[in-house]
Amino acid sequence: MNNDEIDRRVRAEVYDVTMRSGMPPPAARIGDALQLAPDDVRASLQRLADARMLVLQRDSGEILMANPFSAVPTPFSVNAVGLSTYGNCIWDALGIPAMLQCDAEIDTSCADCGTAAHISVRGGNVIGEGLMHFAIPARLWWKDVVFN
Repeated sequence: MNNDEIDRRVRAEVYDVTMRSGMPPPAARIGDALQLAPDDVRASLQRLADARMLVLQRDSGEILMANPFSAVPTPFSVNAVGLSTYGNCIWDALGIPAMLQCDAEIDTSCADCGTAAHISVRGGNVIGEGLMHFAIPARLWWKDVVFN
């Protein structure tokens, strides 16, 4: 099997698990599911990260972001179709119900003053009060996607 085929299978497994569980899977689970050696899984994850399809944790090489899902708790809690998960930012939090094609409840807070904010997504419509501000233009997000 060539690298393109491995990467396609790994990416499909990552998103299949993530969309069902709300959490990106660890590399070992991917390897077990696809019957791939740990080195092959890690190499594939790195290629996918290099292609901006995933973001890996610096120290462990495990998945940090399978956009729009976060593998770690963030200030953007999303409840959708029985999943309790996290978006990486408000954009990603809104992307989760779009990706899953479902309604959702999003809890976050104002980055400026800390006031709690609740957003609902119903039938593709965003319902809530306030203003969403994207401090970094989208064209610059990948400059430092973890920080931005």
